[in-house]
Amino acid sequence: MITTPDASVSQSDIVDGDMSDGHSAVSQDHTLRKRILSKSVLGLISLFMLVPILIVLLSWTQPVADIWTHMREYVLPQVLKNTAILLMMVTVISGTVGTALAWVTSMYRFPGQRFFSWALMLPLAIPAYVLAFVTVGIVDFSGPLQTALRDLGISMAIPSVRNVWGAGLVLSLAFYPYVYLLARQAFLSQGRRAIEAGQMLGLSRRRVFFRLALPQALPWIIGGLLLASMETLADFGAVSVFNVDTFTTAIYKAWFGFFSLTTAAQLAALLIGVVFVVVLFEQYWQAKRGTAVTQGSSHRFEASKPAKWGMALLCTLVFALAFLIPFLQLIYWTAANFRQDFDARYIDFVTNSLMIASMTTIFIAFLAIVIAWIKRQYPDKTTKLMTTLANLGYVVPGTVLAVGIFIPIAWLDNQMIAFGITSQQILSGSVIVMLLALSTRFMTVSFQPVDRQLQRLTVNQEAAAKLLSDSAYQRWRQVMLPVLSPGVLTALLMGFVEVMKEMPITLMTRRQGWDTLAVRVFEMTSEGMWGRAALPSLLIVLVGLLPVWILLRQSDKQG
Repeated sequence: MITTPDASVSQSDIVDGDMSDGHSAVSQDHTLRKRILSKSVLGLISLFMLVPILIVLLSWTQPVADIWTHMREYVLPQVLKNTAILLMMVTVISGTVGTALAWVTSMYRFPGQRFFSWALMLPLAIPAYVLAFVTVGIVDFSGPLQTALRDLGISMAIPSVRNVWGAGLVLSLAFYPYVYLLARQAFLSQGRRAIEAGQMLGLSRRRVFFRLALPQALPWIIGGLLLASMETLADFGAVSVFNVDTFTTAIYKAWFGFFSLTTAAQLAALLIGVVFVVVLFEQYWQAKRGTAVTQGSSHRFEASKPAKWGMALLCTLVFALAFLIPFLQLIYWTAANFRQDFDARYIDFVTNSLMIASMTTIFIAFLAIVIAWIKRQYPDKTTKLMTTLANLGYVVPGTVLAVGIFIPIAWLDNQMIAFGITSQQILSGSVIVMLLALSTRFMTVSFQPVDRQLQRLTVNQEAAAKLLSDSAYQRWRQVMLPVLSPGVLTALLMGFVEVMKEMPITLMTRRQGWDTLAVRVFEMTSEGMWGRAALPSLLIVLVGLLPVWILLRQSDKQG
């Protein structure tokens, strides 16, 4: 008789279980020890990832009355207003643009449709802070746009974009691909049956979109909007370029302006509260999004020639504003300023960037393998909770993590000085601080591809590997690693690029003079030197094309 294993038995128990009664007690004891050890390791990793957040939240036990009086009167009102405006603009603009582009590229054939279906993802390769300073540099009084107009004899006063509205527009262009990617997957997954059913009922194309396609795709669209919203809340570089005060810039000023880590931590705690409200909505919509089923190839509408060219024009305009023009401008500025800007310091910029990115990527890739393996072996609620906590850092802005990591490290330095272990601070401002903060921030970037890849390994394959070899090393080398290698490679590439682009953590935790490409961009843009910020930005953008290529491959496989 065939029996079904109890749901509470883990995959490890099934694989490692011994059918011999004589060895059952030993096997159970061995399995129990493995379970305890594995969960202890996962618990330590989760605690490590939670420490910065807990430190930030505990900062409210140390009130700083005088500084907070200033904050309440002069800083917080403007910060809250700007944050609300940015979230509103990004939600409306990126949602409208991303959904419209997803609909036309997935449901219509028009000139350039195949090209735009993947090219509209390319703006993800340009960090928001790079798109911000390029936009400001182009439309400034001395920029190429107004200069060209004056050369043509056109006297036109272009309004300044250095305000919250300009920042909102640029962030929308930077983050619309999140909506576009998810919405396009949703439209493609609906298949032709629902579309044809709507047409058979006499619905026009507009009504098919609003009554059938849009409601079904709404969970995906909301998911993309929430990702864009979290990126907006976490942004530091772009709003700095536009001189717009948000929570991230207020945290930076509290630390380096008021020299008050406590005030910075308390502002960070407020930002965490806002972010976690967004996360709750994301979890709700992710649960709804998981119920869709792909139904095959997508139905495509026919359109008139003017409509087709209108779609092509819309895609061209967005692609040009969000990627092509900024990318070409970076190349032009780099060529014009290369001799003046490039010197021996760039060896340090590149070396530092590569070093911290490589160290962080290898570290989080190793942790990702450990977490994914434990999650697979013991898929109970406790393990899932600890796995979620271990990956929580990605939804926390870099400025928050920088503060949360720096405070305990500075305390540890002071304790070592007090006990005579060292005469000066040796940990604060070291690579260790950056490594810890960056690892917490980008843990989930490595975990997701590794976990998805590991899910392809069936219980039967794992059991067969155990029967073929008694050596755990041989099983890992011959069975596990070949299965995991594509996910690990993706984790390494995406983690590396994310660290290369990251600005606030490196800026706030590095020691003086230890600069990366992102820090170089911040220093040059802070002084309005757009041309000299182009070279490090171009290098970051070129590296940033890697994860976009990975996303495009994954999207093609799913579509």
